[in-house]
Amino acid sequence: MYYLEANDIVKQYGDYKALSGVTVKVPKGCVYGLLGPNGAGKTSLIRIINRITAPDSGQVFINGHASTAEDIYRIGYMPEERGLYKKMKVSEQIMFLARLRGLSKDQAKERMAYWLSKFGITSWENKRVMELSKGMQQKIQFIATVIHDPDLMILDEPFSGLDPVNAEILKNEILELKDNGKTIILSTHNMASVEELCDEITLINKSQVVLQGNVRDVRSQFKKHIFKLTIGGDSFDCASSLFSIQEIASHKTSIDVLIQKKDAEIPNSQVIREVIDRYEILSFEEILPTMNDIFIQIVSKTTV
Repeated sequence: MYYLEANDIVKQYGDYKALSGVTVKVPKGCVYGLLGPNGAGKTSLIRIINRITAPDSGQVFINGHASTAEDIYRIGYMPEERGLYKKMKVSEQIMFLARLRGLSKDQAKERMAYWLSKFGITSWENKRVMELSKGMQQKIQFIATVIHDPDLMILDEPFSGLDPVNAEILKNEILELKDNGKTIILSTHNMASVEELCDEITLINKSQVVLQGNVRDVRSQFKKHIFKLTIGGDSFDCASSLFSIQEIASHKTSIDVLIQKKDAEIPNSQVIREVIDRYEILSFEEILPTMNDIFIQIVSKTTV
């Protein structure tokens, strides 16, 4: 079941077409990557989903029904340009945003205490936002995004400004929210995070969808039939009509060899048989292209 459907969305600002027939369908309870270079149309789509602006044509469905004004209470939105008031205290800021999302004063206090404790920052609640580091402000923004327990969360560059430790904390929170049945849209340029967190992706470029699908399937779609062999011994010299050698790295008791099949139709088992007669194979794995490689390849091709 799709929790969010944005069907054939068109949005134009004067002579500039931000979205041209974009369709995105986000399954319930997944982390969905919304990708694209700057100016591709991602923010325009996010603003339409949040009912900040309306599409010129097309329709948005939330949990099976056409989007209404009440649905904004089901959505938590963390914009790339953070929306915190610098002079407010942390507790005042969170309470204010929680009340805007429909929580009572008591509900907001209870949930604020829970999240501040979970992030280990209860002692900061009386600090003014301007006194916090960028990473700490990021945590407060995240709390404000999830405090009303939305079913759909849209996180735009959530790891920006975070050190590796805090980025890992936030990643774990996102996965825990997913495990609890929440649907998360992740808009980011960090392709390593996409591989780590996302189940499916849509890549938008120049206002149009240029790639969609399951992350594993997308990476497999662009594979170049490169394999990593780890063999026992101290040398590797295996000329073959089946594969070419791309790289060799020697270690104390083993060698890593990157090989590429000369023909995609050659069975992997045939490649292994050719090597196993001469060498002790410790491991054999296919190397799939990274999402970063695929992003660059697709965007470069569709930008020309």
